[in-house]
Amino acid sequence: MPYGPSHLVLMALIVVGAVAVVVLGRRCREAGTITLVARVFAVVVVAFDVPLVIYGMLPSQWNIGDSLPLHLCGLAWMVSAFALWTRQPLACALLYYWGLTLTPQAMITPALDAPDFPSLPFIQFWGQHLLVLWAAAFLTWGVGVRPDWRGYRFAVVVTVVWAAAMLVFNAWAGTNYGFVSRKPNNPSLLDLMGGWPWYLAVAAVVGMVAWALLTWPWTRNERA
Repeated sequence: MPYGPSHLVLMALIVVGAVAVVVLGRRCREAGTITLVARVFAVVVVAFDVPLVIYGMLPSQWNIGDSLPLHLCGLAWMVSAFALWTRQPLACALLYYWGLTLTPQAMITPALDAPDFPSLPFIQFWGQHLLVLWAAAFLTWGVGVRPDWRGYRFAVVVTVVWAAAMLVFNAWAGTNYGFVSRKPNNPSLLDLMGGWPWYLAVAAVVGMVAWALLTWPWTRNERA
């Protein structure tokens, strides 16, 4: 239930877990074990998400509007696993922007029509989002892989291409992946951005400005 006891506990867990993984990353970097720990983290992400994706695609659970991993959170865990395993700068940049802006928004205003803990949809939703956010914090402040303007441009292009692809897919399948075809039923920041399709343009502008502001401190420090 949004803003119920379990939601508030999990919101607190976001902060506690983020601080913990940053401290872990810094200590492992000093100890020279960062590659091992980052790859273990990647395995944890895959081990948590892959069985749930497979379960959602079973005939008894299949729903074309929910089962495919086409929401950004469904792609973000894949990006996080790849970024953790390789520490490739562009993958880490994409995770930085998705994990630290879009994921928290989804957690603050969860589009989750499911029973509370310990239901499987509840565990999947929160576990998936928490791991993505923690992976972004771990790589950025723990490991020290910082975004730059090249990563910013890459993230913008990937996100725009994904949104365009979802518009086409949603029109064909009658779905609403990414909430690009209509707003979610639950309250969200999109409610402040007008009707369709105007909220897409407003969200794009707001997102690019926010991502630019999140890039500027790192590039400014590099110049200094």
